[in-house]
Amino acid sequence: MTVTVRAPAKINLGLSVGAPRTDGFHPVATVYQAVSLYDEIKAREAPDGEFSVKLTGEGADTLPPGEDNLALKAARLLAADGDVTAGVALSIHKTIAVQGGLAGGSTDAAGALLACDALWGTGASRSELAELGAELGSDVPFCLTGGLAVGTDRGNRLSPVLARGGYEWVFAYADQGLSTAAVYAELDKLRAGAHVPEPAVPDELLSALRAGDPYAVGRALHNDLGPAALRLRPGLRRTLEIGDDCSALGALVSGSGPTCLFLASDEEHAVDIAVALSSSGLCRSVQRARGPVGGARVVT
Repeated sequence: MTVTVRAPAKINLGLSVGAPRTDGFHPVATVYQAVSLYDEIKAREAPDGEFSVKLTGEGADTLPPGEDNLALKAARLLAADGDVTAGVALSIHKTIAVQGGLAGGSTDAAGALLACDALWGTGASRSELAELGAELGSDVPFCLTGGLAVGTDRGNRLSPVLARGGYEWVFAYADQGLSTAAVYAELDKLRAGAHVPEPAVPDELLSALRAGDPYAVGRALHNDLGPAALRLRPGLRRTLEIGDDCSALGALVSGSGPTCLFLASDEEHAVDIAVALSSSGLCRSVQRARGPVGGARVVT
Protein backbone atom coordinates (compact mmCIF):
# COMPACT_ATOMS: atom_id res chain seq x y z
CA MET A 1 0.00 0.00 0.00
CA THR A 2 1.18 3.52 -0.83
CA VAL A 3 -0.26 6.82 0.41
CA THR A 4 0.46 10.04 -1.50
CA VAL A 5 0.22 13.49 0.08
CA ARG A 6 0.61 16.95 -1.50
CA ALA A 7 1.89 19.61 0.88
CA PRO A 8 2.17 23.35 0.10
CA ALA A 9 4.85 25.97 0.59
CA LYS A 10 4.25 28.82 2.98
CA ILE A 11 5.10 32.49 2.86
CA ASN A 12 5.09 35.12 5.59
CA LEU A 13 3.12 38.22 4.68
CA GLY A 14 4.19 39.82 7.92
CA LEU A 15 6.94 38.58 10.22
CA SER A 16 7.71 40.38 13.47
CA VAL A 17 10.55 38.89 15.54
CA GLY A 18 11.19 39.48 19.22
CA ALA A 19 14.38 39.22 21.26
CA PRO A 20 15.76 35.69 21.85
CA ARG A 21 14.32 33.88 24.86
CA THR A 22 16.25 31.91 27.44
CA ASP A 23 15.45 28.70 25.52
CA GLY A 24 17.21 30.12 22.46
CA PHE A 25 14.05 30.61 20.39
CA HIS A 26 12.83 33.97 19.12
CA PRO A 27 9.15 34.74 19.73
CA VAL A 28 7.40 35.78 16.53
CA ALA A 29 4.09 37.16 15.34
CA THR A 30 3.48 36.31 11.72
CA VAL A 31 0.78 36.02 9.08
CA TYR A 32 1.21 32.78 7.15
CA GLN A 33 -0.21 32.10 3.72
CA ALA A 34 -0.03 28.72 1.98
CA VAL A 35 0.67 28.96 -1.76
CA SER A 36 0.29 26.64 -4.73
CA LEU A 37 3.83 25.24 -4.79
CA TYR A 38 3.76 21.62 -3.64
CA ASP A 39 6.05 18.81 -2.60
CA GLU A 40 4.71 15.28 -3.08
CA ILE A 41 5.31 12.82 -0.27
CA LYS A 42 4.69 9.09 -0.71
CA ALA A 43 4.64 6.62 2.16
CA ARG A 44 4.95 2.91 1.34
CA GLU A 45 4.73 -0.06 3.68
CA ALA A 46 8.09 -1.38 4.88
CA PRO A 47 9.17 -4.16 7.26
CA ASP A 48 8.85 -3.51 10.99
CA GLY A 49 11.31 -0.96 12.26
CA GLU A 50 12.69 -0.03 8.82
CA PHE A 51 12.60 3.70 7.96
CA SER A 52 14.03 5.19 4.76
CA VAL A 53 13.62 8.25 2.56
CA LYS A 54 14.36 8.86 -1.13
CA LEU A 55 14.54 12.42 -2.48
CA THR A 56 14.10 13.73 -6.02
CA GLY A 57 13.43 17.11 -7.65
CA GLU A 58 14.36 20.67 -6.64
CA GLY A 59 17.52 20.69 -4.48
CA ALA A 60 17.18 17.02 -3.55
CA ASP A 61 20.93 16.44 -3.74
CA THR A 62 21.52 19.04 -1.00
CA LEU A 63 19.18 17.47 1.57
CA PRO A 64 20.15 14.87 4.18
CA PRO A 65 18.85 11.43 3.07
CA GLY A 66 19.39 9.79 6.45
CA GLU A 67 18.35 10.29 10.05
CA ASP A 68 18.72 14.09 9.86
CA ASN A 69 15.93 14.33 7.28
CA LEU A 70 12.95 16.11 8.85
CA ALA A 71 10.35 13.94 7.11
CA LEU A 72 12.04 10.80 8.39
CA LYS A 73 12.11 12.28 11.89
CA ALA A 74 8.37 12.97 11.54
CA ALA A 75 7.68 9.33 10.64
CA ARG A 76 9.69 8.06 13.58
CA LEU A 77 7.99 10.50 15.94
CA LEU A 78 4.50 9.40 14.87
CA ALA A 79 5.46 5.73 15.15
CA ALA A 80 6.75 6.26 18.68
CA ASP A 81 3.72 8.30 19.72
CA GLY A 82 1.25 5.78 18.29
CA ASP A 83 3.12 2.62 19.40
CA VAL A 84 3.46 1.62 15.74
CA THR A 85 5.88 -1.22 15.02
CA ALA A 86 5.63 -1.03 11.22
CA GLY A 87 8.25 0.76 9.15
CA VAL A 88 7.87 3.08 6.18
CA ALA A 89 9.66 3.90 2.94
CA LEU A 90 9.22 7.59 2.17
CA SER A 91 9.81 9.13 -1.24
CA ILE A 92 9.65 12.90 -1.68
CA HIS A 93 9.55 14.78 -4.96
CA LYS A 94 10.40 18.41 -4.34
CA THR A 95 9.13 21.49 -6.15
CA ILE A 96 9.65 23.87 -3.22
CA ALA A 97 13.12 25.43 -3.07
CA VAL A 98 15.51 24.15 -0.39
CA GLN A 99 16.62 26.76 2.20
CA GLY A 100 14.45 29.27 0.38
CA GLY A 101 12.37 30.65 3.26
CA LEU A 102 9.32 28.70 2.02
CA ALA A 103 9.22 25.97 4.71
CA GLY A 104 10.22 23.20 2.30
CA GLY A 105 11.53 20.97 5.08
CA SER A 106 8.58 21.68 7.35
CA THR A 107 6.03 20.93 4.65
CA ASP A 108 7.76 17.60 3.95
CA ALA A 109 7.52 16.78 7.66
CA ALA A 110 3.83 17.73 7.65
CA GLY A 111 3.25 15.57 4.59
CA ALA A 112 5.09 12.64 6.18
CA LEU A 113 2.97 12.87 9.34
CA LEU A 114 -0.24 12.86 7.31
CA ALA A 115 0.89 10.08 4.95
CA CYS A 116 2.13 7.81 7.73
CA ASP A 117 -1.03 8.39 9.76
CA ALA A 118 -3.09 7.20 6.78
CA LEU A 119 -0.73 4.32 6.00
CA TRP A 120 -0.63 2.97 9.55
CA GLY A 121 -4.21 3.87 10.50
CA THR A 122 -3.15 5.59 13.71
CA GLY A 123 -6.31 7.73 13.63
CA ALA A 124 -4.61 10.91 14.83
CA SER A 125 -6.57 14.15 14.41
CA ARG A 126 -5.13 17.15 12.59
CA SER A 127 -4.65 18.93 15.90
CA GLU A 128 -2.78 15.94 17.33
CA LEU A 129 -0.57 15.79 14.25
CA ALA A 130 0.04 19.53 14.61
CA GLU A 131 1.16 19.07 18.21
CA LEU A 132 3.66 16.45 17.10
CA GLY A 133 4.73 18.65 14.21
CA ALA A 134 5.53 21.53 16.55
CA GLU A 135 8.21 19.32 18.12
CA LEU A 136 9.91 19.13 14.72
CA GLY A 137 9.67 22.74 13.57
CA SER A 138 7.72 25.93 14.14
CA ASP A 139 6.20 25.97 10.64
CA VAL A 140 5.03 22.33 10.57
CA PRO A 141 1.61 22.95 12.19
CA PHE A 142 0.74 25.61 9.62
CA CYS A 143 1.86 23.41 6.72
CA LEU A 144 -0.74 20.89 7.91
CA THR A 145 -3.44 23.57 8.22
CA GLY A 146 -2.75 25.81 5.22
CA GLY A 147 -4.90 28.78 4.22
CA LEU A 148 -4.21 31.99 6.13
CA ALA A 149 -3.32 32.13 9.80
CA VAL A 150 -1.62 34.22 12.45
CA GLY A 151 1.25 32.38 14.12
CA THR A 152 2.53 33.36 17.57
CA ASP A 153 4.99 31.99 20.14
CA ARG A 154 7.50 30.30 17.77
CA GLY A 155 4.94 30.49 14.96
CA ASN A 156 3.44 27.18 16.06
CA ARG A 157 0.37 28.62 17.83
CA LEU A 158 -2.16 29.34 15.12
CA SER A 159 -5.35 31.34 14.85
CA PRO A 160 -7.33 31.79 11.61
CA VAL A 161 -7.38 35.05 9.69
CA LEU A 162 -10.66 36.41 8.36
CA ALA A 163 -9.83 37.28 4.77
CA ARG A 164 -11.18 37.32 1.26
CA GLY A 165 -9.77 37.06 -2.25
CA GLY A 166 -6.72 35.42 -3.77
CA TYR A 167 -3.24 36.69 -4.50
CA GLU A 168 -0.83 36.22 -7.40
CA TRP A 169 2.81 35.74 -6.40
CA VAL A 170 6.13 35.50 -8.21
CA PHE A 171 9.14 33.82 -6.58
CA ALA A 172 12.76 34.50 -7.51
CA TYR A 173 15.25 31.87 -6.35
CA ALA A 174 18.87 32.65 -5.58
CA ASP A 175 21.80 30.42 -6.53
CA GLN A 176 22.46 29.36 -2.93
CA GLY A 177 20.26 28.90 0.12
CA LEU A 178 20.49 30.71 3.44
CA SER A 179 20.59 29.02 6.84
CA THR A 180 17.67 30.11 9.02
CA ALA A 181 19.93 29.99 12.08
CA ALA A 182 22.49 32.23 10.37
CA VAL A 183 19.85 34.82 9.48
CA TYR A 184 18.50 34.93 13.03
CA ALA A 185 22.06 35.27 14.37
CA GLU A 186 22.68 38.17 11.99
CA LEU A 187 19.45 39.82 13.13
CA ASP A 188 20.64 39.62 16.74
CA LYS A 189 23.91 41.29 15.71
CA LEU A 190 22.06 44.10 13.98
CA ARG A 191 19.94 44.67 17.09
CA ALA A 192 22.75 44.40 19.65
CA GLY A 193 22.16 46.90 22.46
CA ALA A 194 18.81 48.09 21.09
CA HIS A 195 15.41 47.70 22.68
CA VAL A 196 13.41 45.02 20.86
CA PRO A 197 9.62 45.33 21.29
CA GLU A 198 7.31 42.37 21.67
CA PRO A 199 6.37 40.97 18.26
CA ALA A 200 2.95 41.93 16.88
CA VAL A 201 1.09 41.64 13.58
CA PRO A 202 0.39 45.08 12.08
CA ASP A 203 -3.29 46.05 12.06
CA GLU A 204 -2.80 47.45 8.54
CA LEU A 205 -2.01 43.99 7.19
CA LEU A 206 -4.97 42.29 8.86
CA SER A 207 -7.32 45.06 7.67
CA ALA A 208 -6.02 44.73 4.12
CA LEU A 209 -6.56 40.95 4.15
CA ARG A 210 -10.09 41.34 5.54
CA ALA A 211 -10.86 43.78 2.73
CA GLY A 212 -9.28 41.52 0.09
CA ASP A 213 -7.33 44.52 -1.22
CA PRO A 214 -4.08 43.35 -2.88
CA TYR A 215 -2.77 46.92 -3.17
CA ALA A 216 -3.14 47.48 0.57
CA VAL A 217 -1.66 44.03 1.28
CA GLY A 218 1.34 44.93 -0.88
CA ARG A 219 1.95 48.12 1.09
CA ALA A 220 1.66 46.25 4.41
CA LEU A 221 4.07 43.39 3.64
CA HIS A 222 6.80 43.26 6.31
CA ASN A 223 9.67 41.00 7.36
CA ASP A 224 11.96 41.72 10.32
CA LEU A 225 14.42 39.14 8.97
CA GLY A 226 14.77 41.02 5.67
CA PRO A 227 17.62 43.35 6.74
CA ALA A 228 19.61 40.42 8.15
CA ALA A 229 19.15 38.38 4.97
CA LEU A 230 20.22 41.38 2.87
CA ARG A 231 23.32 41.86 5.03
CA LEU A 232 24.30 38.26 4.33
CA ARG A 233 23.32 38.47 0.64
CA PRO A 234 23.60 42.11 -0.53
CA GLY A 235 22.96 41.06 -4.12
CA LEU A 236 19.32 40.36 -3.27
CA ARG A 237 18.69 44.11 -3.30
CA ARG A 238 19.09 44.12 -7.08
CA THR A 239 16.51 41.35 -7.37
CA LEU A 240 14.03 43.28 -5.22
CA GLU A 241 14.59 46.40 -7.35
CA ILE A 242 13.19 44.55 -10.35
CA GLY A 243 9.89 44.43 -8.50
CA ASP A 244 9.93 48.23 -8.28
CA ASP A 245 10.75 48.47 -11.97
CA CYS A 246 7.76 46.23 -12.77
CA SER A 247 5.38 48.06 -10.41
CA ALA A 248 4.91 45.02 -8.16
CA LEU A 249 2.37 45.75 -5.42
CA GLY A 250 4.91 44.57 -2.87
CA ALA A 251 8.32 42.89 -2.74
CA LEU A 252 10.31 41.39 0.12
CA VAL A 253 12.60 38.58 1.16
CA SER A 254 10.53 35.51 2.03
CA GLY A 255 11.03 34.37 5.62
CA SER A 256 14.74 33.86 6.28
CA GLY A 257 15.42 34.06 2.53
CA PRO A 258 17.07 34.10 0.13
CA THR A 259 13.95 33.68 -2.02
CA CYS A 260 12.40 37.03 -2.97
CA LEU A 261 8.64 37.27 -3.43
CA PHE A 262 6.61 39.76 -5.43
CA LEU A 263 2.88 40.47 -5.27
CA ALA A 264 1.19 41.07 -8.64
CA SER A 265 -2.12 42.77 -9.32
CA ASP A 266 -3.36 39.94 -11.57
CA GLU A 267 -2.15 36.96 -13.60
CA GLU A 268 -0.96 39.06 -16.55
CA HIS A 269 1.04 41.30 -14.24
CA ALA A 270 2.58 38.21 -12.62
CA VAL A 271 3.71 36.98 -16.04
CA ASP A 272 5.35 40.35 -16.74
CA ILE A 273 7.24 40.28 -13.42
CA ALA A 274 8.31 36.67 -13.98
CA VAL A 275 9.66 37.46 -17.46
CA ALA A 276 11.63 40.45 -16.16
CA LEU A 277 13.16 38.38 -13.36
CA SER A 278 13.98 35.48 -15.68
CA SER A 279 15.75 37.74 -18.16
CA SER A 280 17.70 39.65 -15.48
CA GLY A 281 20.34 36.98 -14.98
CA LEU A 282 20.07 37.50 -11.22
CA CYS A 283 17.94 34.45 -10.40
CA ARG A 284 18.54 30.72 -10.59
CA SER A 285 14.88 30.20 -11.46
CA VAL A 286 11.48 31.88 -11.20
CA GLN A 287 8.09 30.41 -10.26
CA ARG A 288 4.54 31.73 -10.03
CA ALA A 289 1.96 30.68 -7.48
CA ARG A 290 -1.40 31.65 -6.09
CA GLY A 291 -2.58 31.79 -2.50
CA PRO A 292 -4.09 31.02 -0.18
CA VAL A 293 -4.50 27.27 -0.67
CA GLY A 294 -5.31 24.43 1.69
CA GLY A 295 -2.75 22.55 3.75
CA ALA A 296 -1.26 19.09 3.30
CA ARG A 297 -3.80 16.54 2.04
CA VAL A 298 -3.96 12.92 0.99
CA VAL A 299 -4.44 12.63 -2.78
CA THR A 300 -4.20 8.83 -3.21
